[in-house]
Amino acid sequence: MKTIPGRIRACTGLLLLGIAAGAVAQDDPGAWLARMNEALTTRNYDGVFVHVSDGRMETLRIIHRVQDGEVRERLVSLDGSGREFIRTGSELTCYLPDQRMVLVERRTAGRTLLGSLPAFDAGVSDVYEIRGLARARLMGRMARVVAVEPKDQYRYGYRLWIDESTAMPLKTQLCDRQGRVIEQIKFASLTLATNIPDAAFQPQVAAEGFRWLRTGGDPARTLRAVFWGAFELPPGFRLQARSAQLLPGSLEPVAHLVYSDGLASVSVFVERRRSAPGDQPLPAPARFGSSSAFSTMVDGHRVTAVGEVPPATVRFIASAVKAGEGGH
Repeated sequence: MKTIPGRIRACTGLLLLGIAAGAVAQDDPGAWLARMNEALTTRNYDGVFVHVSDGRMETLRIIHRVQDGEVRERLVSLDGSGREFIRTGSELTCYLPDQRMVLVERRTAGRTLLGSLPAFDAGVSDVYEIRGLARARLMGRMARVVAVEPKDQYRYGYRLWIDESTAMPLKTQLCDRQGRVIEQIKFASLTLATNIPDAAFQPQVAAEGFRWLRTGGDPARTLRAVFWGAFELPPGFRLQARSAQLLPGSLEPVAHLVYSDGLASVSVFVERRRSAPGDQPLPAPARFGSSSAFSTMVDGHRVTAVGEVPPATVRFIASAVKAGEGGH
């Protein structure tokens, strides 16, 4: 039978073991990424941030609320364009005053309007290395710095500054394999609010006289006997969604495929094209800020791949798309 001091030593050992396990969990960069994802999708917040990409800087405001199970978001440009994006559940309404247009589309649940912030799933460790860096002070708060580095040339990496007290990302950088910053988001102010009124999600754009366009899937056309799909993919990428959409300017529904490695995603559009002067696919991948695009012609259809990935990735996926029964 253990003596009282023996029991104390045993209990103390268990206590220290528990503290050590907790410390390991606190220092686990993967756990910080999971906390960040939970904070982004479940908290109420109102913040102003600066987005820098391709030498251009834009200031935006993001408002996010979760109430009675419904997610509402509003993203508004505070600079010249005056663009606003309002999400209610899975419906996204885009107010584009510079084009005098309003575009309404469906949006995948679980992703915020802070599109450049990565959403991680359990499989990313196969193609990314996740590691913790030194802690840093930002906006007067202590932040955990996490690096997500690609293991090959088909994806970009991230550096994230995650607030220790709220798990909100205070700054994120999209980086290439050499560590060069391609795109950055940095918050100037960030408030976590208990209540956000409905009025905060009303557009300030006067849309009278604007052209309204609505995109959406067509289930009857999606369930065709012949599907379009990529018959080979870069490591880690897999098909996430398949639909047929009526896009502005299209004469018939356009096949839309989404491929993801759990962090980066690539959208592929397949559209029947009638040959016309000057209507040529992109001869090489093009870069637009942090995004790459590549298009090619397959059996009278234009196949276009777009995503926040290196140019080699969009070329790989677009070149592998064909019509058939067995594509990914």
